[in-house]
Amino acid sequence: MDDDAPLGAMPGSRHRASPEPIRRFEVLTGVGRRRSFAVEDKLALVAQMADCGNICELARRHDLRPSQLFTWRRELRYAAEAAQGSIQNSPEPMFVPAVSAPEPAATPVPAPKRKRRQRTRAAAPAAVELEIDGVAVKIARGADAGVITAVIDALKTAR
Repeated sequence: MDDDAPLGAMPGSRHRASPEPIRRFEVLTGVGRRRSFAVEDKLALVAQMADCGNICELARRHDLRPSQLFTWRRELRYAAEAAQGSIQNSPEPMFVPAVSAPEPAATPVPAPKRKRRQRTRAAAPAAVELEIDGVAVKIARGADAGVITAVIDALKTAR
């Protein structure tokens, strides 16, 4: 052990005791620094932040850290946005007109065809056959509804 080391110093320590007497010491009592603030106090401090030029000084005056003030301000902003969102997202209930249309009949999926050796094919039967004033129109399966409507309108006007 070093002969120069002060009493209670760790071996190998090079720090020496200061010849100056201790001028100030603090005695901490209680259960630590955790404090609770009322909502009104938090709101008042956040309001002071808007008018304050130096947030750090405001925090020091109230024995807080600046980050605590910024956290309270952020939480207040989130609460205000949530309150506004719940007001805006709850409109008066209203009725929406329902429109129902018959669903088109499902066409069966044809079974895979075998290759036929015949060269001539039979004509596929028409899905819709119209006869208006002696004019016959046959429309195959899968035709567009708009085309069918246009053909019918053309036949009606041609009378």
